[in-house]
Amino acid sequence: MTPDEHAQAAADLLAAEARGQQIGLLSQRFPDMGMDDAYAIQNAIYAQKLDQGRHVIGWKIGLTSKAMQYALNIDIPDSGILFDDMAFQTGSTVPQGRFIQPRIEAEIAFVMKAPLSGADITRADVLAATDYVAPSLEILDTRIVRKDARSGQTRSVFDTIADNAANAGLVLGAQRHAPDAFDLRWVGAITTRNGEVEETGLGAGVLNDPVESVVWLARRMAQYGQSIAPGQIILSGSFIRPVECPPGSVIHANFADFGSVDIQFA
Repeated sequence: MTPDEHAQAAADLLAAEARGQQIGLLSQRFPDMGMDDAYAIQNAIYAQKLDQGRHVIGWKIGLTSKAMQYALNIDIPDSGILFDDMAFQTGSTVPQGRFIQPRIEAEIAFVMKAPLSGADITRADVLAATDYVAPSLEILDTRIVRKDARSGQTRSVFDTIADNAANAGLVLGAQRHAPDAFDLRWVGAITTRNGEVEETGLGAGVLNDPVESVVWLARRMAQYGQSIAPGQIILSGSFIRPVECPPGSVIHANFADFGSVDIQFA
């Protein structure tokens, strides 16, 4: 793909977000599209959102579970950008029409107190740079169709990455913990929709340790001359399958002693 094609794809995705209407598969429009193209489109979205007055509040890591990696035939996670207009208070209501096809995932969030960068970042470095960890929900949405109706072709990992790794929002729980207060591999959540259990999981489903997920992100960002800044939120990756959130959905994620998070959709 050319830089002009990257910019046009980004503009199409932003227009889809504004209209609330999905566009077709980018991987179908650009059959030779690769990983570098996908991140170039994501970066073009980043530049256009900054021009619109948005600012970055953090980063998300996706495709951290083996199940999701197998489903998309990849062996590495992906990442996306969190903007200031994506944050929701726990217990709040998402306005009707805000998203196209929202889903949620339960995750452990890291909030940073020190910068983090470099290709040789270690687990100890991540823990030292973390201010606190908290229970969280990620709100997913897709500005690209999940499946092309005519051909039956499904969305590829390149479509997902280009679409800001399908990120649309985040909800932090009120509880804050020192990063070493819990063995994060054993922190889990029971996630319910309208009072019925939909998904359960443990932090170990995220690259065997959510801290290692943040290590991966810092190292990946270093390859592009980027770094994690103090105060930024890192969504370390989901340990449950996405839960669909049609209008009227009331979501509760119970992380036991770690805390809880709530969001509902009008």
